[in-house]
Amino acid sequence: MRPWPTDRVAFGGDYNPEQWPREVWDDDLRLMAEAGVSFVTLGVFSWSWLEPSKGEYDFDWLDEIMDELAAHGIAVDLATATATPPPWLTTAYPEILPVDREGHRLWPGSRQSWCPSSRLYRDLALTLTDRIAARYHDHPALAMWHVSNEYACHNLPCYCDTCAAEFRRWLERRYGDLGRLNAAWGTAFWSQRYSDWDEVLPPRLSTTFNNPTQVLDFARFGSDILLDFFRAEAEVIRRHSTGVPITTNFMTMSQFRMLDYRDWAPEQDVVSTDHYVVDALEHPRSEMSFHGDLTRGLAGGRPWMLMEHSTSAVNWQPVNPAKPPGGTLRDSLTHVARGADALGFFQWRQSRAGSEAFHSAMVPHAGPDSDRFREVCELGAVAARLGEVVGSTVEADVAVLWDYQALWALSGPCLPSARVDYPDVAHTVHRLLRDRGITCDVVHPGDDLTGYRVVVVPTLFLVSDEHAAAVEAVARSGAHIVVSYLSGIVTPDDHIRLGGYPGAFRDLLGVRVEELFPLPAGDRVDLHDASGATVGEGRVWSEDARATAPDCETVLSYGSGPLAGRVAATRRPVADGVAWYVGTLADDATLGRLLDRVVEEAGVRAVAEVPAGVEVVRRRAGDRSWLFVLNHTGEDCELPAGGHDLVADVAVGPVLRVAAGGAAVVREG
Repeated sequence: MRPWPTDRVAFGGDYNPEQWPREVWDDDLRLMAEAGVSFVTLGVFSWSWLEPSKGEYDFDWLDEIMDELAAHGIAVDLATATATPPPWLTTAYPEILPVDREGHRLWPGSRQSWCPSSRLYRDLALTLTDRIAARYHDHPALAMWHVSNEYACHNLPCYCDTCAAEFRRWLERRYGDLGRLNAAWGTAFWSQRYSDWDEVLPPRLSTTFNNPTQVLDFARFGSDILLDFFRAEAEVIRRHSTGVPITTNFMTMSQFRMLDYRDWAPEQDVVSTDHYVVDALEHPRSEMSFHGDLTRGLAGGRPWMLMEHSTSAVNWQPVNPAKPPGGTLRDSLTHVARGADALGFFQWRQSRAGSEAFHSAMVPHAGPDSDRFREVCELGAVAARLGEVVGSTVEADVAVLWDYQALWALSGPCLPSARVDYPDVAHTVHRLLRDRGITCDVVHPGDDLTGYRVVVVPTLFLVSDEHAAAVEAVARSGAHIVVSYLSGIVTPDDHIRLGGYPGAFRDLLGVRVEELFPLPAGDRVDLHDASGATVGEGRVWSEDARATAPDCETVLSYGSGPLAGRVAATRRPVADGVAWYVGTLADDATLGRLLDRVVEEAGVRAVAEVPAGVEVVRRRAGDRSWLFVLNHTGEDCELPAGGHDLVADVAVGPVLRVAAGGAAVVREG
């Protein structure tokens, strides 16, 4: 067993030697040394090579490359190869194939072509896992185990009969009896009352809308059934391989919403994730920063591992732009700034065939004589110099709450507006604070919120009484709480909290909303300040709100439309803290001014004063600190900083200058 590399920010990526002739391997190992690669993930999609037919195994090629990697001092994150079944398996057992909502069987020929509930598939996967773990548990290259790959990326939800049966068993464990199920699902509506468990089905395509709580529970079930599969593989590994960390790569990017990683994170020895820049987003680099903070929150504030990202273009967007010169290094350091202690790419060598042939890699189609590979080598050298940062943590006085259960509930059918997307408010507030040099933790409502000066509660549509009470408690103890529209609306059973919105937070905020007025695309409402002056506009959402507490101050009101004169944003003192409410998605300038007031009153200080688009984060270990500066703009920037820049490997100060599109990591002092 090889210790995980901690003398540097671990640097490497997904390696697929089985795609290449044997003579390419020697070139790979030479180039890995040149690039400073310290780890590779091996074998992710190699089942058909390891078990070319049922019960017949070929480990010779894997033995050889494992030995070569060990000889070259490269640590291996070894995969169980169970992410995708080989053709012999789907041909012999077509019943393992998933089924879509319309009842169509999804055929093999892609990846993840297996039903998450299939016991047959699980048994075959566990047999392979057992073989691999028994063979390589004490190999000198082995440093980490990688279970499956990107769970639920393509095969969840599955609506087959096997999933239907497992769903019923899951519901029986959750509710105990049909009476409790009927109550939770509100089956008195539309004559949906169940009298036998066999009547219960997944939310398949129906005549119109499915029951919202049924849809929510099916999402919970899907996450749980795959988590159970992960646990089964991890258990097999641990029988053979004690002391070697086990992980699976999450996907904490905005577009992936299938798993509740809050439940998955405690099962990981190391929290790891994949992240790819989605260029179609309005603020793709801000989204990247948000999900670095989200991954750190899942890791309990500890460092985490970036298992996959891209050196340049991906292959799955309608248009796949290349990253500009310097983009590989800057994007990578953004993740390190947010707590990553390992940088992995998909993949080492760009494929010459297959669906991901145009997905960028560390060694591009152009080969090592290319600007992209030279930038990869530069990043490898920087990762080595950043070894002193490994193990340090990120400082944050602001928490943004994030709950996959609330996300699922707000993504369900029959809601007031399809224009409301759960991440929108969270991402907007995080981006505006990031542009002000303020770092946020992104955490679950059930995490310890004590110690934060500001807690943002964005569109927390579903919330338990316990979590609502925790928010109120931290406000009473001195924090500033900022609650957005569509928060506190439903219980964990997806039942409306009656008496007026925002439900669970109504008494805390001193605000009562009688009716919702979502805004169509293109519609805006003027926003007035306390003097009656127009200061901005709201979009997406508005609502008929009234202050019900005498100490509730109107910060913004609607200046146009049917709600003119009604409350749009409020502030209320609560014991030692303050509770704020924002009932619309205000424009950036208006919401930014409100946040300026919040953080000033709360005593939150910026890491550094920087222009919008320049990202600053501080990591700390004891009395040592490192200032990360990522310039995502097209202009050079300057800020006060002194010490040693580990990127350029030069002394700097008292003013640090960072070029347009550049990055610096300053060891302070």
